[in-house]
Amino acid sequence: MKKKILMIGTGGTIASKITSGGLDPQLTSDEILKYIPAISRICEVETTQICNIDSTNIAPGHWIMMADTIRENYEKYDGFVICHGTDTMAYSAAALSYMIQDSPKPIILTGAQKPINMEITDSKTNLYDSFLYASYDGACGVQIVFNGKVILGTRARKTHTKSFQSFSSINYPYLAIVQDGNIIQYIKQSKKDLPTFYNQLNAKVALFKLIPGIDSDILSYMLERNDAVIIESYGVGGIPTLPPYHFIDVIHHWTAKGKIIVMTTQVPNEGSDMKIYRVGHELKSRVSILEAYDMNTEAVVCKLMWILGRTKEPREIKELFYTAISNDILY
Repeated sequence: MKKKILMIGTGGTIASKITSGGLDPQLTSDEILKYIPAISRICEVETTQICNIDSTNIAPGHWIMMADTIRENYEKYDGFVICHGTDTMAYSAAALSYMIQDSPKPIILTGAQKPINMEITDSKTNLYDSFLYASYDGACGVQIVFNGKVILGTRARKTHTKSFQSFSSINYPYLAIVQDGNIIQYIKQSKKDLPTFYNQLNAKVALFKLIPGIDSDILSYMLERNDAVIIESYGVGGIPTLPPYHFIDVIHHWTAKGKIIVMTTQVPNEGSDMKIYRVGHELKSRVSILEAYDMNTEAVVCKLMWILGRTKEPREIKELFYTAISNDILY
């Protein structure tokens, strides 16, 4: 029997039409499906539309809507395909990986760099591949399917702004590839019996990108207004320590008040390792901060929102942060 898949529309380039003001999402999920009738040979598809927006406008509230839609329909379908804009797709994939854990059914996010109604587009291939993978017996959990690659939801990053090879898997292999209508599985995921759903997120998480000469008062301001701040440092991770800077004092002040600080790196591959250089070692030895290691920024942001939606207790926050969920951290 054919698998029954629910297609969830959120907008994005794949649903866009050309307007005088630029591309704008206007096509519904049903309209998109009409461009790829071959999908009916793979599976039975039903659709629902939770929004129709540019993914630049995606916020944590939309992640809750996506997770709730899947939870409410979980027993009725064999898998789910979410049509999503590419700009924030990696964040949404990470968020859903924490909000829907151990799903034995596949939850696939996909989209396109060109609208589906254009003559030259990657939309049709990405959608076909996504439904093919969502119907595959070995598929489970949250993934992005794009340009023939299957990427774990906690490891995806958009690395190209225009070309069709838009997404990369950061510090983790591709789970599979889809080639000429065939699925070549590289990593087999173990299936659990039942998923665990969460619907609480704390959006008071900010990202501070270190640049040469930046004022530590900016970090202090961000910590004052948020419950957690991720510092995207250089290289393996560290903080300026020469006399003009006061970062360590700022970090010590706010962590003593219960704020959560995570050190990560601006470099996409290989992760952080703060013990290597004095600028990192000194900070970590003096102040209680967390280190992202090989997690990507998208996953760190969403994991913190999920953790802080569950607890404010420092010991529990640390334990949950270093607990591997959907292979998001290996250190």
